[in-house]
Amino acid sequence: MKNKRIFSLVTCLCLAIPAVFAQFNFNLPKTKNTAPIPSLQRVLTIQDMVHEYDLNPYTASYNSEAQLFTALYEGLFSYDPITLDPVNAICETYKISRNKMRWTFTLRKGLKFSDGSPLNASAIRNSWLSLLATKNAPFASLIDCIEGAEAYRTGKGSADDVRIIVRDEETLVVHLTEPTEHFPRILCHHAFSAVSKKKNVFSGPFVISSYSNGELKMVKNMNYRDAAAVQLPGITIRQGDDAKENAHLFNTGEADWVTGDVEVEKILNKDSINIAGEFGTTFLFFKQSKKIWNTQEFRIALLEAVPYDELRKDYAVKANSLVYPLSGYPSVIGWDDYDPEDALELMNIARKKVGLSSSDILKINFSIMDLDYMKSWAEVLKKAWAPLGVELVVSVDGNFTTYVNKIKNSPADLFMYSWIGDFADPTTFLELFRSNSTLNVSGYKNSRYDELLKQAAGTAKQKDRFVILAEAEQVILDDAEIIPISHPVCMHVINTNVIGGWKSNALDIHPFKYLYIKSEETDVPNLVSYPLQPLPEQGRLPSSRL
Repeated sequence: MKNKRIFSLVTCLCLAIPAVFAQFNFNLPKTKNTAPIPSLQRVLTIQDMVHEYDLNPYTASYNSEAQLFTALYEGLFSYDPITLDPVNAICETYKISRNKMRWTFTLRKGLKFSDGSPLNASAIRNSWLSLLATKNAPFASLIDCIEGAEAYRTGKGSADDVRIIVRDEETLVVHLTEPTEHFPRILCHHAFSAVSKKKNVFSGPFVISSYSNGELKMVKNMNYRDAAAVQLPGITIRQGDDAKENAHLFNTGEADWVTGDVEVEKILNKDSINIAGEFGTTFLFFKQSKKIWNTQEFRIALLEAVPYDELRKDYAVKANSLVYPLSGYPSVIGWDDYDPEDALELMNIARKKVGLSSSDILKINFSIMDLDYMKSWAEVLKKAWAPLGVELVVSVDGNFTTYVNKIKNSPADLFMYSWIGDFADPTTFLELFRSNSTLNVSGYKNSRYDELLKQAAGTAKQKDRFVILAEAEQVILDDAEIIPISHPVCMHVINTNVIGGWKSNALDIHPFKYLYIKSEETDVPNLVSYPLQPLPEQGRLPSSRL
């Protein structure tokens, strides 16, 4: 998702300065283990970054929306609140055929949408078909593994050809083109939720009661299948980008949880500052629409000239490849070497092949947001590529809300992405560059890459599958399609001695269903006497998400 990304796809950008790590612990503070007490339950208040929520689960792609949808929607599976492994939700049980290409889901009995209408197998089928028919639905291609799905999505087939079969209203049968071991992980994503055709009707534990002036209010869905387990009567999400004010709101108890920008040095209870690595990667990528920069030789020359130590110096967790390191996933040869002499030689060879003189100035347009760290990247690259006869031209295009949506029609050559995986599998990154993927905004196409992804999809053993996926990642790295920068780090300010059910995790998703009030205590020291410990100037963590 972008932003995870956004999000998470859902891409999520959370930068971390090493100075912060010297002061704050990555481990969550010890919390008091208490069962929910009904009399303590009240509306939970969250302070988020300023962002216009896309409330359509088919098109939303920001991490903040993925979090919101854990309240509003539910599908066959949902996320475990700690491990984020798939847990049965609308689906009560399922079985897989011997050839692993037919999945039969048995739904829970008597399910309802928030308006009381039936939530059944037909509702799931209709939801998935609506997703496939939605233009610019970023995650639709994740179910291309279903027979007929890709053809219908791309206008080459009909809905009747999509092999999602309603055997009866409590039984859904799905036929796949290849064995897909991680299918339940895919189906945890909000894009595959049960979605009513009616507006303001939901399938999750909460419903929206109002949304205006940057404030979204939700109340408990009394028709939710597991309403008895939902402790909070409601949730209010407010928005604000004033880091100092956000710290004040938390310190005074007006906000229970701050997910947006915050001045950490102003937070009185330092144990409430939770910093964690995310299953994501921040990188630059080339758009494939123009000559020269859609040619491998020119891109390799550019990447050989990048001073990676300087480009990545402000990041706590540096990245030299695309896929976040996973247990059992083979290592690949990433981009680390800085060799300006080789870069110049390679550039001259590339120029000669296409009949360009070494004196010709080549322009490359870098699209960024109006943010200091992106401007810093541009300065590093401009200086590095000038000796190659390449002029970096910077264009400032939009903000966190609009930047990604402009990529498709932008004339620029180089863009930034920060992507948070939606499930713990390499394909959540590799799908970004599959030729026919709805997540592919670069226009990158490589038949060998596509074939490896297809081969991996048909491989049952995870070890063997990971080997093939690593080979696919190596293809895109060798093609010099991306410039890896970092693995993001996110920060939340929340007192887990007061708020229960919240756990730090790599996907940065915290299902609202499980949250509850543990204690009336705020654990806030005296506002006057508590000794503040200022951080260095760069110690504030922007937690804005792209």
